[in-house]
Amino acid sequence: MNLRIKPLDEILATAQKKSLHRTLGPFQLTMLGVGAIIGTGIFVLTSEAAQLAGPGMKVSFVIAGFVCAVCALCYAELASMVPVSGSAYTYSYAVMGELVAWIVGWALILEYAVAASAVSVGWSNYFVGVMERAFHWHIPIAMSKGAYAYAGGFINLPAVTIATLVTALLYIGTRESAWVNTTLVVIKIIALTIFCALALPVIMEPNFHPFMPLGWWGTGQAAASIFFAYVGFDAVSTAAEETKNPQRNVPIGLIGSLVICTIFYLLVAAGAIGSVGAQPVIINGIGLTPGSPEFVIACQQAGNVASLACSDEPLAHVLAVIGWSKIASLIGLAAFLALPSVILMMLFGQTRIFFVMSRDGLLPEVLSSVHPRFKTPHVVTLVTGFFVVIAAAFLPVGELANISNSGTLLAFAMVAVVVMMLRVRDPARVRGFRTPWIWLIGPLAVLGCILLFVLLTYKAKMVFVVWASIGLVAYYLYGYRKSHLGRAGG
Repeated sequence: MNLRIKPLDEILATAQKKSLHRTLGPFQLTMLGVGAIIGTGIFVLTSEAAQLAGPGMKVSFVIAGFVCAVCALCYAELASMVPVSGSAYTYSYAVMGELVAWIVGWALILEYAVAASAVSVGWSNYFVGVMERAFHWHIPIAMSKGAYAYAGGFINLPAVTIATLVTALLYIGTRESAWVNTTLVVIKIIALTIFCALALPVIMEPNFHPFMPLGWWGTGQAAASIFFAYVGFDAVSTAAEETKNPQRNVPIGLIGSLVICTIFYLLVAAGAIGSVGAQPVIINGIGLTPGSPEFVIACQQAGNVASLACSDEPLAHVLAVIGWSKIASLIGLAAFLALPSVILMMLFGQTRIFFVMSRDGLLPEVLSSVHPRFKTPHVVTLVTGFFVVIAAAFLPVGELANISNSGTLLAFAMVAVVVMMLRVRDPARVRGFRTPWIWLIGPLAVLGCILLFVLLTYKAKMVFVVWASIGLVAYYLYGYRKSHLGRAGG
């Protein structure tokens, strides 16, 4: 069986012929990672984690963070060896062959595109709230909700606007995008630091009991959902081809951004749980599913309105409950300002995956065109932005985090497998960074990804199966015939 494996040396040679402009340093890369990670997860999913795990969500953050950490170590080694765009797709192509690489690339499309659309809609909700609180401007539901919102929704104009603006920013250039992102990251870090400074001193030990009201299964499900809050770090590896001295700087960006965000997540989770409590809404001994009709109805009852699990703005809710109402409004404003950086990185990662798949012939070659002035993959940026805008305008958000996670987990598992295979096949190749204890870290990364995938919702797993099936059809109808490696007899 011809696996159509593309050797690492050939991948590097292809990148040199048609490469992107190298402008990013270690600080900008770390900020890109932090910008991609801190966002919807901590500002929104904290309440969902509370409903699934109660105070045990602190363990959920640790589980999800650990899986991401071992995966990041594997990513760092590969990124230092193959400093080109494409992330897990490129690495899989070099070791496991074109078909596996296509499946991984297709899964990454699911990760980034769905996440960008979801965060755009999440930003829209914050925008509507900020406009009402600050200026008393009420935006009609028909203009602020997609057609899925049956109570009068038609098109989500704020989501369309923010997705369009971020697309335009990426079209102009990577350096400009990185500096805008750095500014937004600073705002997020200040907001979370203020939250910790106010919430941590009023922690009360009784609020941590019962610690796991829904048992280990609920804690595990929360970890599978919270995983969405960490995964942005892999977008750093997609920027390898635009990085100065990538062998050194990409591992710094990957590991540095994950360490910073993990520390913040654990402190914020402790502050939220310990200051106001985080018990889930339970009816007849059963924890309700976040976002379900039953859960929404239960949250409208007087006894549950003040629950952290029922809050749409959990961090602002915590500060309001402990007596900092004005600062709570500022936290909401910070979230409104922060989420565009997450959209930026999701779109950034998506366009770079498309770019390198096109460069390999698996997608139309026009998608890998580089703008003569801005030195950006402008065609694929516009195409990606168009589909994200359409999805953000009309589609629901409910399970999007879990759906995005399904694609991410496959890609992360493949990266760990590739690292181990290369240690056997090509041990002499120069590695700017070596994953420590690879025969422990690698298997832990694979097993962790499999475990979290199993814990995802049934709907998310089925969507992934359908998406992968569509991808296989697309590959055999186009990619298999048009592949540069296949045409060359690879």
